[in-house]
Amino acid sequence: MHPSPILNPHKKPSHPLTRRHFLKLGGLSSIGFLAALGGPHFGGKIAQAQGQPLPQLSPLKFNTVTVNERGEIIQKVCKEAPYFQEPLGKGLGVNLVQIPGGTFLMGSPPTELERYDSEGPEHFVTLPDFFLSQSSITQAQWQAVMGTNPSTWQQDNLPVENVSWHDAVEFCHRLAQKTGRGYRLPSEAEWEYACRAKSTTPFYFGKKITPDLGNYDEVLMGIHPHQTTPIDRFPANGFGLVDMHGNLWEWCQDLWHDNYEGAPTDGSAWELGGNPEFRMLRGGSWHDLPWYSRAAQRFGKEPDSREAIAGFRIALS
Repeated sequence: MHPSPILNPHKKPSHPLTRRHFLKLGGLSSIGFLAALGGPHFGGKIAQAQGQPLPQLSPLKFNTVTVNERGEIIQKVCKEAPYFQEPLGKGLGVNLVQIPGGTFLMGSPPTELERYDSEGPEHFVTLPDFFLSQSSITQAQWQAVMGTNPSTWQQDNLPVENVSWHDAVEFCHRLAQKTGRGYRLPSEAEWEYACRAKSTTPFYFGKKITPDLGNYDEVLMGIHPHQTTPIDRFPANGFGLVDMHGNLWEWCQDLWHDNYEGAPTDGSAWELGGNPEFRMLRGGSWHDLPWYSRAAQRFGKEPDSREAIAGFRIALS
């Protein structure tokens, strides 16, 4: 796919989007490519989600890191976050992490390196608590709900790919029918808020990403196997979520808009106006250069496209 002004608008002629990257995106099709509101913390009372009681929340333990200007890890911290597991049968489940509500500055400043104009203007968004799956939906989880595995590289602990936006919505619908809870795709605002985890830098761990922190592609470097990596390979962010930078682009509910003029400020999906031919993807992928995995990076794609760089995670209000 060759990015168009609708998909990735930018006015900076100096943006280093290389011909190699254009060709990469276009050529990948040949392999089948691109909270309960006010809920309890762990140990508290039973949560509610759209009328259905949730299991009692438990503490999810994880490690998160901070890096310096060179991308070197300078701090490691062990944290906990409240979560519950949605059982899928045969000992398999999806971990749903409670994301605490709050206000954040969405988008990127004009001074951020490799920034696109579509990432502005920056604007404050206030969100209530919600739940988000700890990782992209894995192939084992997908198969438990959908009964198939469309992925290019098949392994239970790899994220499912070759799924369209419509496929991801159907997964949510079937899981909702199975559990009685209103699973859905996250809004673009929810995704960025969860990715940043109260950070303000391009990546939740700092200003620079390295091969120890995410799965992306670097020109001629061969730093990763040029495919997806298992969901437990890299450190979590401050909310306990993994692979928010790289591995797979993740579908969001929103329609594509050229910029944030008139965007919702309550965290809801932006489905008015915009371009109905494209849905949002966030997070970068194993096939993309490192700056595409910044927290503010936005990308649009046809909702019926099935490509090996796109997957999704699920949300619950």
